[in-house]
Amino acid sequence: MDRLLLRDGHVLTMDPLLGDLPCADILVEDGRIAAVGPSLAADDAEVVDAAGCIVLPGFVDTHRHMWQAVLRGHGADQTLGEYFRVVLGTLGPLMGPHDLYLGNLLSALSALDAGITTVQDISNVGKPTQDHSDAVIAGLVDSGIRARHSYGQGTEADLRRLRAAIGGGDSLVTLGLNAEPSDEHGTRRAWALADELDLPIALHARGYGTVDRLHRLTGLHKGTVYIHGNGLGGYDLDLIAQSGGALSVAPAIEMTMGHGLPPFREARDAGVRTSLSTDVEVAAAADMFTQMRAAFQTSRYAALHHGGSERDLPTCRQILEYATIGGARALGLEDRVGSLTPGKSADLVVLRADRPGVVPVYDAARTVVSAMDRGDVDSVLVAGTFRKRAGRLTHASLASVLEQAGAVRDRLRREHRR
Repeated sequence: MDRLLLRDGHVLTMDPLLGDLPCADILVEDGRIAAVGPSLAADDAEVVDAAGCIVLPGFVDTHRHMWQAVLRGHGADQTLGEYFRVVLGTLGPLMGPHDLYLGNLLSALSALDAGITTVQDISNVGKPTQDHSDAVIAGLVDSGIRARHSYGQGTEADLRRLRAAIGGGDSLVTLGLNAEPSDEHGTRRAWALADELDLPIALHARGYGTVDRLHRLTGLHKGTVYIHGNGLGGYDLDLIAQSGGALSVAPAIEMTMGHGLPPFREARDAGVRTSLSTDVEVAAAADMFTQMRAAFQTSRYAALHHGGSERDLPTCRQILEYATIGGARALGLEDRVGSLTPGKSADLVVLRADRPGVVPVYDAARTVVSAMDRGDVDSVLVAGTFRKRAGRLTHASLASVLEQAGAVRDRLRREHRR
């Protein structure tokens, strides 16, 4: 039995029954959390000193276009329309299977580096061959991250092939369907296919009546993740809540590209499960610290200046819940990840709390949300395996991945100028 003991950390379990433990240990056995508490006995375990650190569940990113990591920063000045035209319409079709592999691998490594242990990959890039599809999956598998690959922009035959090949259950990489709304026939067919193949659905949903239209066309599936939600009507949000759906809000991108104010208050009032996501790395930093601060700032601004009141002001604790257990609930993974509950997978992050930009820590949850960033991420475990340790990613080919990503950039620059 493989045993690991994280000793004397300030533990934010994100489990209301366990609470916060200012000085506690976490015992990991065979990739799962075996016990959480002070002064645990584990004489035969490898001991990691977590004193001076905050330990919490790995962050859960419920919407990330991972192939775009090799285009990082390209669209920082773009509007949403320019992003559609340049990134999706021009650059995406220039990318071959190995480019997509690098994009997904680089994005996953970046996520792990920032403490994100679970991600939903919304794969909105064309896949003209099986090699393209296999490449994006391989990038996820090779990274060691926990991921749901929500397949899009491909063929029904290819999706069926992947469904037969990709496991479910405790597999780190699982399959979903990115079923974007289209005409009536296409929408009905996509949702029927998800039913037949038993795949969870994710889709972008903005604008009044969007969810109501889906409800009338197809009926709504439990566990569907609706992305953004800006401008949805009250009835739309009620339908999401009643059907057991969830919302994935990407506040940094929504403000940068002009989607509108993130609908945190409206979702809360409707009882919708809410999570955070990073969206596109072409235009914003894809870490959960950026998203948490953007969520905190925009939702407080909306409460004070857009028809809310002081009772609507979110707390740092609520924002941290969106980034951890809220994301797990949105993806239907709350029985496996999202809190440091014994029996769950040991997906966790260790944050250095002894740095000049962090000390002193009055309240650990407030410190994580308001003051920390990816530079404070010391170690990251997925299913009990270190993917980052003592400030360094453990991926054996990291240097080569970074070099190859630069080569993709140089080639795309040349081809885009033609």
